[in-house]
Amino acid sequence: MIKNTGYRKLGKTTSHRKAMLSNMAVSIVLHEEVKTTLPKAKEVRREVEGLITLAKNGEKLALKNAVNDKVAYKKLVEVLSERYAKRDGGYTRIYRAGIRKGDNAEVAVIKLVD
Repeated sequence: MIKNTGYRKLGKTTSHRKAMLSNMAVSIVLHEEVKTTLPKAKEVRREVEGLITLAKNGEKLALKNAVNDKVAYKKLVEVLSERYAKRDGGYTRIYRAGIRKGDNAEVAVIKLVD
């Protein structure tokens, strides 16, 4: 019997998918907004919310191992953990932005909630 894997494979190898999602998560932390396809946005939401939760809980070593960028790490610890201190979850919001002309892919904007 085939079961769901729990995540989207996005047509990429495991290493490529992990690197891409990690880089997108860092971009969202730094710029607070990224435009991408809808399935990628839904997957990267899991990454970003996990990073913010680690920062909120004070798990700095786990956060440092998860984030490859020093500026993003600093922003997570100093800015975002304080901004979302009283919020239980749902740090990101996904807005649908139409359809991309070249390949007819559904595009979305993923933003951090204020």
